[in-house]
Amino acid sequence: MPRGARVGLLGGSFDPPHAGHLHLSREALKRFDLDLVVWLVSPGNPLKPNPPAPLADRMAAARALVDHPRILISNFEARSGTRYTAQTLAALQGQFRDVRFTWLMGADNLAQFHRWENWQDILQTVPVGVLARPGLRIAARSSPTARIYRSARLPAKASRTLGAAAAPAWCFVNIPMKAVSSSAIRAAGHWATGSKT
Repeated sequence: MPRGARVGLLGGSFDPPHAGHLHLSREALKRFDLDLVVWLVSPGNPLKPNPPAPLADRMAAARALVDHPRILISNFEARSGTRYTAQTLAALQGQFRDVRFTWLMGADNLAQFHRWENWQDILQTVPVGVLARPGLRIAARSSPTARIYRSARLPAKASRTLGAAAAPAWCFVNIPMKAVSSSAIRAAGHWATGSKT
């Protein structure tokens, strides 16, 4: 990654990746004035009880879906052996000291962000960009994280300054979202999850 680049990090199981992930990434590039967005395809999600599809399948599906030169697909967590976001951020910052990272998430994740391992460390380490998803705006804005870090919130009109802001800083932006989710795709039987036999 180029020195001084503003890089958004979108972590998740991507089980499967879908048009909503791509739309969120494109919006993040514009709304937060980022140079790149990197999808951190995780080996697994500690908050989810069932294992995802094999990492190689999810990486291949993500690469087949992404058609944007500034959106990259990475298995950094698997290669670095990190399990939690706070660990991943520490490893990335150690390897890319001159890159300005911003953590990206949908509003659904902000609503339960206080359940993440070392969640306050994440907010103290990098700015966080939150993009609204259908039906979750109120829950996200009234979440423990939003209340505790109220003073660190940037107004949406200042969203393009987030990538250069010092942590803690977060910004919530409303965007037209695609009402598609990985869980709905799995429930419809369009994606086989879990270990293959």
